[in-house]
Amino acid sequence: MLRSKPLLLTTVFLLGSIPAFAAPALELDDCRISAGPAFPGINARCGTLLRPENPEDAGSPEIEIAVAVVPALDLEPEPDPFVPLAGGPGASAIEFYSAYSGAFEHVRRHRDILLVDQRGTGASARMDCDVDDAIIEGRFNEEQVLEITRDCIDALPHDPRFFTTSVAVTDLEAVREALGYGALNLYGISYGSRVAQHFAKRYPGSTRSIVLDGVVPPQVVLGPEIATEAQEALEQIFARCAADEACHARFPNLPQAFRQLRAELDEQPVLVEIPNPVTGEAEISEFGAAELAGAIRLLAYSANSVAIVPLLVDTAAAGNVDPLAAQFQMIAAQLSDALALGMHNSVMCSEDAPFYDDDEIDYEALEASYIGVVQLQAIEAMCSVWPAGPVDDDFRAPLDTAIPVLLLSGDADPITPPRYASLAMVDLQRARHLIAMQQGHGQAAVGCTPRLIGAFVASADPTGLDAGCLERSFVMPFFLDFGGPAP
Repeated sequence: MLRSKPLLLTTVFLLGSIPAFAAPALELDDCRISAGPAFPGINARCGTLLRPENPEDAGSPEIEIAVAVVPALDLEPEPDPFVPLAGGPGASAIEFYSAYSGAFEHVRRHRDILLVDQRGTGASARMDCDVDDAIIEGRFNEEQVLEITRDCIDALPHDPRFFTTSVAVTDLEAVREALGYGALNLYGISYGSRVAQHFAKRYPGSTRSIVLDGVVPPQVVLGPEIATEAQEALEQIFARCAADEACHARFPNLPQAFRQLRAELDEQPVLVEIPNPVTGEAEISEFGAAELAGAIRLLAYSANSVAIVPLLVDTAAAGNVDPLAAQFQMIAAQLSDALALGMHNSVMCSEDAPFYDDDEIDYEALEASYIGVVQLQAIEAMCSVWPAGPVDDDFRAPLDTAIPVLLLSGDADPITPPRYASLAMVDLQRARHLIAMQQGHGQAAVGCTPRLIGAFVASADPTGLDAGCLERSFVMPFFLDFGGPAP
């Protein structure tokens, strides 16, 4: 559910009558893929598939769709590859897999890994724009957001209407046909789970199995519940610390310390001088309640980073906000590099914002949260001028299928709670939902989950999985000081 500045991003997260296009052969050459310049490379076979920008227009200009195949370890692999679909919306599938490849080695023993950067992301006609550093998560100025949004639209290299989920799934089917693969085994993380469900809806014959991790159900629009789910996750952190003898002894008044810190920063932001996480040069920046909200929400995504939240809050409440500000800048910089803002906005403003219903939004709960209503207001302002693309008529209907589905949730997920997976399961006929305790957003690399995913894909049967090992998944102990977690 990962922001070129997180204000305009949520976490998260066309065309039933598209005419058929002949699928050209797709040639692949030896290459190396990675999660970024500082990461090790992985041997693969790469190529580019040309696709119409607007699949409904035969005269539409073409865009490039980046494809990579990481070959199976088996010299005679199964004909149905494994397809990781990245989150965001706006992340690259190639970079996502490269960062978490270890989680999928059980699958790769017998199946190729097929990676397709979704249109608008990574190397597939990336739709990105610069955002002024003053616009960060939670700091809302409607006039400024509108100006920056219009500038972003003007800077995009392609028509933003055609970079949404229902167009993107046609690209994936075209890649499958061009490479001659059989049915696909889909893995979708966060927004990628939305893509996986919609692909299976459009192309059930091309789908063998589905893993949904950090599930976004079709019935839920992303945006209105971001702040309330983040608040619930924070309260779980407080409760877990209070129940931990060492954490409670070290931070006995953690909720009060947080409320005090937020009130002080809301009244008077502070200036901090910390090294830029990319350049290493010292920079002076403002850290207020908006930055606090961004830092806490992003840190809550992972059980590992949750472990340092009590220490960071306590240290900041005592007058030293530098460690918390440094964490925020580092995570925000990583997300800025990872996510294509233009593609993200095209998804949000076509598939989510048009379906907001004021009568169903709990504004009182939003106001009571540490994020407040500003993020939702920013999304609404942005989408008031962003061109919306077509959306399939049944886009918001739950997936009704007998295709085997494994759903994964963390019970401490701050953006896609386990109840979202329950909503997605309503019409799934062969599904199983596994919940990892005290874990955050995304379970693929947690504990024994890689082995469970491998066994599920091999059998295409979620019922026979022995998931008792999830109870033994490691949870990082709370940091009592900056020397590391408690023993």
